[in-house]
Amino acid sequence: SPVFGPREVHGVRGGSVTVKCFYPPTPMNKHDRKYWCRQKGSSCFTVVSSDFVAAAYRGRVTLTDHPQEEHFLVNISALEMGDAGTFQCGLGTNGRGLSFRVTLSVAEAPPVPEDAELFYVKLRSTWTVTCGFGKETAEMRKYLCKKEKDGCRNIVNSYQDKDVPGGLQLTFESPPGSFRVTMTQMDWEDAGLYYCGAGEYEKDSTKKELDVFIYEDKHFPHLKTNITAKVGGSASFECLYDPLLNSSSRFWCKQKGRQCGNTIIDNTGRVEDSYEGRVAMFENPENKTLTIILNQLQEKDKGTYWCMSNELREQQSSTELTVVPGEPALTGKKEVEAQAGSRVNLTCCYPCKYYSYEKYWCRWNNTGCAMLPVQQQQQGLPQPGDACEPNARTVVLSLDPVAEEDEGWYWCGLKRNGVFGETMAVELRVSAGRDAKLSPEFLDVDSSRDPGAVPPGGAHSDAEVRKGAAPESSDESHGSNTLALVLGPLAGLILIVVTAFAIVKYRQLKRSDLVSVGSYRTNISMSDFESVRDFSASNRVKETHETPMGGD
Repeated sequence: SPVFGPREVHGVRGGSVTVKCFYPPTPMNKHDRKYWCRQKGSSCFTVVSSDFVAAAYRGRVTLTDHPQEEHFLVNISALEMGDAGTFQCGLGTNGRGLSFRVTLSVAEAPPVPEDAELFYVKLRSTWTVTCGFGKETAEMRKYLCKKEKDGCRNIVNSYQDKDVPGGLQLTFESPPGSFRVTMTQMDWEDAGLYYCGAGEYEKDSTKKELDVFIYEDKHFPHLKTNITAKVGGSASFECLYDPLLNSSSRFWCKQKGRQCGNTIIDNTGRVEDSYEGRVAMFENPENKTLTIILNQLQEKDKGTYWCMSNELREQQSSTELTVVPGEPALTGKKEVEAQAGSRVNLTCCYPCKYYSYEKYWCRWNNTGCAMLPVQQQQQGLPQPGDACEPNARTVVLSLDPVAEEDEGWYWCGLKRNGVFGETMAVELRVSAGRDAKLSPEFLDVDSSRDPGAVPPGGAHSDAEVRKGAAPESSDESHGSNTLALVLGPLAGLILIVVTAFAIVKYRQLKRSDLVSVGSYRTNISMSDFESVRDFSASNRVKETHETPMGGD
């Protein structure tokens, strides 16, 4: 039964007790009849329900429903010894199984045993419990254990600094002597009786009984609990959050020992210095998820990561990351240096199997990664100068001209059905001088032409234009005339080469799709596509049975 309540309730003669019964918050359950009945043999006689109170209990029994909190309360006052017995709290108009059995005991005088604290936890969600035993226990060992046949099995304790299972946290709270335990990804076998305490379970009496019940909510999302990624690649973590709670803080951290370490990133824009350019947070209000992407992975990044919030603690979650050797899906040069005023291309190579995925470039900052608007996304084969495998395709981001304010981190990434996939980060450094190291494969030049014709990048840099000096002597003037005679024919030759280069460049641009967005241009090679119109035109010419030899 998905209905859950206390197994035992203890009261004192003349006093009162309150019984809390939980039920799944479905629309039908919220409006269905709730009841509290007394069991006698195979029958259960109604004591109180949503619209009824038995005559013997009028004036001292009430039933209050709290559908938003997923429970209803039954309060019994002026307890009598005859009130003790076996009861059921449930939903509906008959005994169809939506009920829970509760034993009520009434003592003549105090003290009475302390009732267990109840927890109604969704499958795959997070359970959080806070226990406190006074400041005199501040220095004592704190623990959480689960009751089993042969004792109480340790779950976590404050003396553990190592070997703490992933998905478990124990943190100290205020006032002194208080602590909190958080368990994520609760499963069916996690239901049962627990004890939190100070000292030792068998030796000290400072402990509290916790009764945990697991139920399934089919609308509660099933998040990944384990992720395997490759060195140099990236990993995407999904977190739950309620976008309607604007006051809630959301942060992401890595587990260290029995608690979470320093915050890596949060929703206010704070990013730990060592993770600059590596981590970003993306909100998706439509499905109430938060995606954290961590790239440039190293072996030391393996471990358990937590999505934390100051509200809705059941939506906190943990994910274990494993980093293995291998080649990441996206490749390209990770560090690029450019000179202000030149044009630079950031190249991202991806395997052909990701042909149908959405590709994007974004500019990283502390609050996320701002998508660079692109009017059209198409796949292309590697262009000349790209350091890509022959079976890879490219997405190219062009900055023309690049400015000093363009310096920073740029991410290339994949998306499918709105879900973020692999990413690759590129750090761009821009210098104002002419000594910047321009990598030919990141410049928009045709590497197939004669490398001696024009210096690489020379056509794109204003810094390469040199001013002549005035002659200082007749010898210098004579040398200048001689130089002019030599450079005259050479200038004509250069003009011919430049004209040829312009024609080659024009034909190359005809075969690529270049989209300009302010100072950003996304150049995606189309060299793997042939124009259908070109094929149609060739079919209209006079057919020949001659087979050309050689060539492509």
